[in-house]
Amino acid sequence: MGKYLVFIMAFVILVLPHQGYAHSGRTDGSGGHNCSAKSQAKGLCTGYHYHNGGGSSGGSTPAPTPAPKQAPATRSDKDCTDFANYEEVVAYWNAKGYSATNDPERLDGFGNAVDDGIPCEVPSGYDTAKINGSPKQIEQQDTAKGEKAGYQKGLNDGTKGAEENDSSTGSVAYQSGYDTGYAKGYSEGMQKFEYQKVAVEKEGYEAEKKQGKLVLPAKYQNNAALKQEFENGFNRALKEKEEAQIVSFQEKGLKDGTKDIKNTPKNVSQTLINAYLSGYEKGQNELKEKYLKMGYNAAFTMISYKKPALKKEKYISWYKEGFKSNNEIGKIAEEAYEMGSNEEKYEVPQKYMKAETVYEYHYGLGKQAAQEDDEANTMIFGLGIAAWLGRRFYVARKMVA
Repeated sequence: MGKYLVFIMAFVILVLPHQGYAHSGRTDGSGGHNCSAKSQAKGLCTGYHYHNGGGSSGGSTPAPTPAPKQAPATRSDKDCTDFANYEEVVAYWNAKGYSATNDPERLDGFGNAVDDGIPCEVPSGYDTAKINGSPKQIEQQDTAKGEKAGYQKGLNDGTKGAEENDSSTGSVAYQSGYDTGYAKGYSEGMQKFEYQKVAVEKEGYEAEKKQGKLVLPAKYQNNAALKQEFENGFNRALKEKEEAQIVSFQEKGLKDGTKDIKNTPKNVSQTLINAYLSGYEKGQNELKEKYLKMGYNAAFTMISYKKPALKKEKYISWYKEGFKSNNEIGKIAEEAYEMGSNEEKYEVPQKYMKAETVYEYHYGLGKQAAQEDDEANTMIFGLGIAAWLGRRFYVARKMVA
């Protein structure tokens, strides 16, 4: 009896674990069922077979006469053939939280031979990212995690204006997502940084107007770009102030120059002194133009140059220079003389009214010359007649003699 007991125990140890490891599924009243196509593909069984000692586990045992129908036994273990379609497989798999490392119902292959995180037979073209724990889903999750981390890092770097893309280790998908996220975040950060630079430049501009000296705020000392923008704003305001001073000194010099009073500023920069002198020179030129024009216009009213009663010799010199530069007066005198010499009726053309005195004078000269010519011609004619008569008288006397 003891021998039989030992034999039975050995049989149970060797056979029963194998049956449990193969697969599980619904059984009929006889404790067995037909092997599904899925189980056959896995090499778990062939044809009809039994479970839990219900009969022989041989390959092609003919199915016994069906037992009377009984209510199906309730069980939690499922096989791929238990689902109407693949969407049900995925819904069940996901609801259970199964994965390649957590598949107690062995929907994903048998043992560790085919465990790829994809339950049953996936239809062609199916998006496996829907399947919990699938390689594609893990890849997408890694990509999303990397993109989120990269975006935040890029945004932080961009808002500081410092590109430091130092992605940490991770899967290929994580690295790809990180790089994509970093580029996007850095671009957005740089936009914010550009707005910040404008604000900091304006802050520096206002600081110069308020305090007049450059004092860099501590918050910008560790950022070279923002530090530079603050200084740019300060220098812009300083330049505007200097330009305003230059204009002021130029205007002062111009005013003094036109009054012929030179008062070179002291205790100021050479730039401001030069601005004053530049304005003064411009004023002197305007003053000179004033006297040149005065002399030029005087030429229309004077027959000959007369020294003006001006208080400074340089004014007289400018006046005389202007008088002599009037070339219009020569043409006026020439036309007036010709009119007089032709003994035309005296009438000053409208365009010469400003030089009426000169015109009248030269018209008189021309007319006088014409009269003198007439008198000379008359005398010559008289002398000619007298000579002719004398000649005739001489000839007549000769003939009488």
